[in-house]
Amino acid sequence: MERVSRMVAEKPVVIFSKNSCCMSHTIKSLFCDLGVHPAVHELDEMQRGREIEAALSRLGCNPTVPAVFIGGELVGGENEVMSLHLQRSLKPMLKRAGALWV
Repeated sequence: MERVSRMVAEKPVVIFSKNSCCMSHTIKSLFCDLGVHPAVHELDEMQRGREIEAALSRLGCNPTVPAVFIGGELVGGENEVMSLHLQRSLKPMLKRAGALWV
């Protein structure tokens, strides 16, 4: 858990992902299209990826990827992020976190 906390603090937006997950790709593309440059951690490429995935599960991420943190807080997975985007709440959240300036 401590490792995840440190990783989440490194940038305003942090995404835990897997290369093999199509929803992870969609979420990463959305942030890129919005002009946000998140820290992306590909769990299937990391030496301790399974440990991090277990920690994300304990935090309540189900499924564990994609897991999106904005401003150090867990937002959730693709359903939560897309819902925020469709409600026009995602951009203001990104601005408050310092990930987006316009």
